[in-house]
Amino acid sequence: MVSKSYTNLLDMSGEDVFDFQQPFRSLPRFVTSPSITSNPDWDTSNADDSVGPASCCVRKIIVSNFLPLNCTKDEATGQWSFSMDDNQLLVQLKDGFPMESEVVYVGSLNAEVDPGEQDQLSQKLFREYKCIPTFLPADLQQQFYHGFCKQQLWPLFHYMLPICLDKGELFDRSLFQAYVRANKIFGDKVMEAINSDDDCVWVHDYHLMLLPTFLRKKLHRIKIGFFLHSPFPSSEIYRTLPVRDEILKSLLNADLIGFQTFDYARHFLSCCSRLLGLNYESKRGHIGIEYFGRTVSLKILAVGVHVGRLESVLRLPATISKVQEIEQRYKGKMVMLGVDDMDIFKGISLKLLGLEFLLERTPKLRGKVVLVQIINPARSTGKDVEEAINEAVSVAERINIKYGSAEYKPVILIDYPIPSYEKIAYYAASDCCIVNAVRDGMNLIPYEYTVCRQGNEEIDKLRGVDKSSHHTSTLIVSEFVGCSPSLSGAFRVNPWSIEDVADALYKAMDLTQSERKLRHDKHYRYVKTHDVAYWARSFSQDLDRACKDHYSRRCWTTGFGLNFRVIALSPGFRRLSLEHFASSYKKTNRRLIFMDYDGTLVPQSSVNKVPSAEVISILTSLCNDPKNCVFIVSGRDRTTLSEWFASCDKLGIAAEHGYFIRWNKEGEWETSSSAQDCEWKNIAEPIMEVYKETTDGSSIETKESGLVWHYQDADHDFGSCQAKELVSHLERVLANEPVVVKRGHQIVEVKPQGVSKGIAVDTVIRMLINNENAPDFLMCIGNDRSDEDMFESINEAVSRSVFPTAPDVFACSVGQKASKAKYYVDGCSEVIRLLKGVTAITPRREVISQSQVTFRDILEVVS
Repeated sequence: MVSKSYTNLLDMSGEDVFDFQQPFRSLPRFVTSPSITSNPDWDTSNADDSVGPASCCVRKIIVSNFLPLNCTKDEATGQWSFSMDDNQLLVQLKDGFPMESEVVYVGSLNAEVDPGEQDQLSQKLFREYKCIPTFLPADLQQQFYHGFCKQQLWPLFHYMLPICLDKGELFDRSLFQAYVRANKIFGDKVMEAINSDDDCVWVHDYHLMLLPTFLRKKLHRIKIGFFLHSPFPSSEIYRTLPVRDEILKSLLNADLIGFQTFDYARHFLSCCSRLLGLNYESKRGHIGIEYFGRTVSLKILAVGVHVGRLESVLRLPATISKVQEIEQRYKGKMVMLGVDDMDIFKGISLKLLGLEFLLERTPKLRGKVVLVQIINPARSTGKDVEEAINEAVSVAERINIKYGSAEYKPVILIDYPIPSYEKIAYYAASDCCIVNAVRDGMNLIPYEYTVCRQGNEEIDKLRGVDKSSHHTSTLIVSEFVGCSPSLSGAFRVNPWSIEDVADALYKAMDLTQSERKLRHDKHYRYVKTHDVAYWARSFSQDLDRACKDHYSRRCWTTGFGLNFRVIALSPGFRRLSLEHFASSYKKTNRRLIFMDYDGTLVPQSSVNKVPSAEVISILTSLCNDPKNCVFIVSGRDRTTLSEWFASCDKLGIAAEHGYFIRWNKEGEWETSSSAQDCEWKNIAEPIMEVYKETTDGSSIETKESGLVWHYQDADHDFGSCQAKELVSHLERVLANEPVVVKRGHQIVEVKPQGVSKGIAVDTVIRMLINNENAPDFLMCIGNDRSDEDMFESINEAVSRSVFPTAPDVFACSVGQKASKAKYYVDGCSEVIRLLKGVTAITPRREVISQSQVTFRDILEVVS
């Protein structure tokens, strides 16, 4: 039985370190035939050699479910014939790459190949077409593509949830296992195509959302881009997917993730925020998600069309002849055109119902308008598709019977395959194009229609108009289609509203010639400049930008199965080992230790924040060593901290971020010199009360020195939005008060100026130096933004040489993340383990002397 955690899917180690600062050794080069690997070409150059890309031709590896090939097999001879499908987007996007780029395609053939022929065909396809086929077994292909992709992901990404239990639409874990296996096979094939880790891998669409994980495991710094051509649903829909986290985490192993519209990107960001607790921000126009030290960039750009190819087809004699034929056939009538794939989301029936409603309420249009509906073959089969076909045919027949005649049919259904030139001819001859999908990722029909309506000299001559005459076009576009935001001159409709569709059809017919021209010119300028080459070039450039720091980061791999991830940190940031820490601790005589509390000694997620007996015991042991000076530096109030640590007589406490400082239990509380009257609380507290009342789950903490608004129990997105607004509001009304407004981890805090953990640390250090008790060992450990002030203060003190003798410094962050600290530990449990280890060195006069303590003693204490 396969484990539900999928930990057996990848041979992923938990602490595999990859140091980008070490001399670069090029990856094994792969020859052009799949399944044949050349000898590794290891670079044994000197360690002083600079790190940089390998000196070979950079490959662009395009990965998709199917290869952009037409393939047929002669049953008589058994010979296969192949040709590139120039109509496919994957072929056309090559125009956006530099001329010297080598483009390689990885994907499946849209045909079943006998296993005995696969090796020979693989070599032929790579040699002639630069294509590497994946050859999934037939049963795996069925479960992967027709099963998980089409039955689970595709409906969900189009906002369709399984409601009826008897339809077989519920999540099937075996189908997901097939999805994992298929993505693994794709990953193995991509590895055959990679020359060096400077190559770019561009993965397309929802079929391969796990592929970034399989590639990242093998090559930590490979450039991986992913573009989603379908919609991405809102978090309320996406979170119903049982494997939601696995897919999100895998996508985040890419360097750049592309979406058609901001709506889809916003939904993805919301899912990352709500489900994984990740933050994102926009820097200089680029949106990035911080993910374990890596910044995963987001790209929002709609796909374009190949204008040149459309224009070339439009110039064909067959196309020009067909345009003339169509215009003659429907002379005197307004021709509306619909071109859609046959599936349940294209809204074909809703479109027809809109026309029916228009003809019913506007009798004068009967006989004057024709809707030509071209239906492309369905990409998948099933009961839903059959019902959609039958419904469309039924509605069309009803309209033709009700409002048609022997010479006139309001609806012309073309539900059989037609050549591309004929489709182009319909584009050029139609007065209006309507796309009425109820949900669609990126529909290129409006773009193609706009280009074809621009026409050419031959078509203008046949129409008897001058070549300088103005061209026109009219678009009706569903507001749920990806291209809708880019077509500002189109009539946007709610496809679910029959009246809305009918109104748009009427307005389209009622436009003046000048209005049609203005709308057409606006759309044509956009489509011409934002073609498929522009899209590919822009994505490629952003991918290079997102990967520019690959060679300057130190990386670790961690996690098993689909939870695998790469942690990228600055070269000097490394894990603090007990041996190194204990060695320095043992040889020093004046030790100063600062520790945060929440998230450092007690987990942030813990409901009970009271320190455990183990924590009290460790702190007591540390404080009893006369060589130690130990401080808890916390944002909590002094009363709570005093009660919790009452048994630690020699423990120093800096409460409320250092506003109050006490050196030991018998000492007096010292107040910050910046202490002022708190009249400002009378201004801030009512404002916070308003936000508390309007944000369910939030609360206010009143301290002696300040006020804190907590929203960790509120809705994540709404709480963040309210926090941003609260900060702006408080900064505005408290601009003339001696306070600062800061946003921390799920809090907004108002406190006096000149109060921070960094200033508290600086105060303690200066006091010890002035008393000629300067530390020779300095440790500071914390987990959040406020603790970065402590790290910064210590780093500045060391750089300014304020110490008589430079101490051993251990600034340590809890968690692997961007930090001003030099070291990190994984979590609170490791902090406890670290401190527990060094308590073995604390003098035990009755038993042994410190000089007798060995690392074996330390390990015994830890165990």
